[in-house]
Amino acid sequence: DTNYLSKIIPNNRVPLQPGQSFKFTVLETLDRIKEEFQFLQAQYHSLKLECEKLASEKTEMQRHYIMYYEMSYGLNIEMHKQVRDSPSPFLSTVH
Repeated sequence: DTNYLSKIIPNNRVPLQPGQSFKFTVLETLDRIKEEFQFLQAQYHSLKLECEKLASEKTEMQRHYIMYYEMSYGLNIEMHKQVRDSPSPFLSTVH
């Protein structure tokens, strides 16, 4: 990607002066690459921590969902038992 390379090695560099060695510009470029690499490592570490946090939250949400589902299921069964076992107010007791 040209844009990425221009951040590391910009085109608007000052041309080499007669006494300046090529080695110096290589060292500058290597320093720039090292800085970029360290930045990317820090970004990776930050994103990895965020991903681990989200995975933990997802697990917790799933645990809560299962707990609420089990409670709801249990209440539903209990309600059906009570409806089944209770006499209906619409049926007359005297025939």
